[in-house]
Amino acid sequence: MIGEGRIVVVGASLAGLRAAESLREEGFAGSLTLVGEEPHPPYDRPPLSKQVLLGRVRAQDVALPSRSAVDARWKLGARAVGVDPIEKRVMLADGEQLAYDRLLIATGTRARPWPNADEARLDGVLTLRTNDDAARLAERLDAGPRRVLVIGAGFIGSEIASACRELGLDVTVAERGPSPLVGALGGTLGTYAGKLQRAHGVDLRCGVTVTALKGRNGRLTGAEFSDGGRIDADVAVVALGAVRNTEWLDGSGLAAGPRGVACDAGCRAFDMYGIVTDDVFVAGDVARFPHPLFEYQMLSLEHWGNAVAQAEVAAHNMISPGPRRRPHLTVPAFWSSQFGLNIKSVGVPTFSDHVVIAQGSLREGRFVAVYGYRGRITAAVSVNRAKWLEHYQYLIETAAPFPPAPGAADRPGAFDPVPSDVPSPQLLSHGPTVALTGHLPDRHLTLVRHEPPPTAAHCR
Repeated sequence: MIGEGRIVVVGASLAGLRAAESLREEGFAGSLTLVGEEPHPPYDRPPLSKQVLLGRVRAQDVALPSRSAVDARWKLGARAVGVDPIEKRVMLADGEQLAYDRLLIATGTRARPWPNADEARLDGVLTLRTNDDAARLAERLDAGPRRVLVIGAGFIGSEIASACRELGLDVTVAERGPSPLVGALGGTLGTYAGKLQRAHGVDLRCGVTVTALKGRNGRLTGAEFSDGGRIDADVAVVALGAVRNTEWLDGSGLAAGPRGVACDAGCRAFDMYGIVTDDVFVAGDVARFPHPLFEYQMLSLEHWGNAVAQAEVAAHNMISPGPRRRPHLTVPAFWSSQFGLNIKSVGVPTFSDHVVIAQGSLREGRFVAVYGYRGRITAAVSVNRAKWLEHYQYLIETAAPFPPAPGAADRPGAFDPVPSDVPSPQLLSHGPTVALTGHLPDRHLTLVRHEPPPTAAHCR
């Protein structure tokens, strides 16, 4: 156990906090510094698109409870702008440099902004990622806008639309893809989600994009669509997915890019040549890591449970010798509440070619959809039927055959498997919360060999 030295954690949200707690709990007694760009102490993000928008809790009251006291130097409201892996220093925007022996990158994601900067500045155009964002949006919804436009029908966009309808507000949802949630759950459940939204009074427009946000005197007045349609709206929420916070690592030599920071199963960061580092670790939404259950594809996950589990593994490995290090092999899991439904998932639904309704039915609104890829179970999604997920998690972990055995269904005549119809992310307005990102770091490099005769090869 490495109990001394200097550890710097860049990112003071869920993953950063849980990593810091784990470091102290496992006996690290050295210098510990946490750097966070936001001025707030760590807080819980899932309530922001649910209870906060419904007025059940204030945005400033969603602080994350601490498992234990963390003896650390907290630098909140401080932005990291670079890292020097040779000198082992993190550079901050105010000019301070933080020396480290081991570094944890947990910078997470930010909301993808509206691409037209002038339109994005209109009063009434908002995003939802931080508690400040949630406070602003909750205030606008409480004021009773005539209509809310939600751009993007992923989980955040759909949860915002659900909150609007529960508040009695008119809401239009624009989605470039064929249905809501299709990028996360595939076509069968996406079609179901679309019917559900329309049944709850959502003006759902799929297969279209917002071509312009219109304003007058600096305030949003409406939007125009690619099919020629127009609406009046005084609030527009841009829910186009997330951007991983990796720009500050440009020039660091790490395998960092738009899809995250690549690392091994032990959370050790790769450099841009694919060589694993031993003093830089990654955890949370910004991490991109291989998982043996999914053919060692590199996964990027924007899930609460993954941030906690990966942070604990990273913390353990940062202060443990090689033989005592452990892998991050947790099966991905997430949940969402919208339109009166409790949606929970285990595995990676997008890593699939077929899906079957194994329990319940779409018509009754209580079911379990099981996903398979090349003849084995890779995911399960429950709607108001979460008791089955532990069973399916075991089947995923043991590479059980797909479709599941008939005896697993709790009713006769379960649906036959159908194609899961997972679209390319390029076809969607919303970004997937689970991204399969291939097997290699982002950059294509030119390698120059200095021994004679000189040759060049391209990594592909």
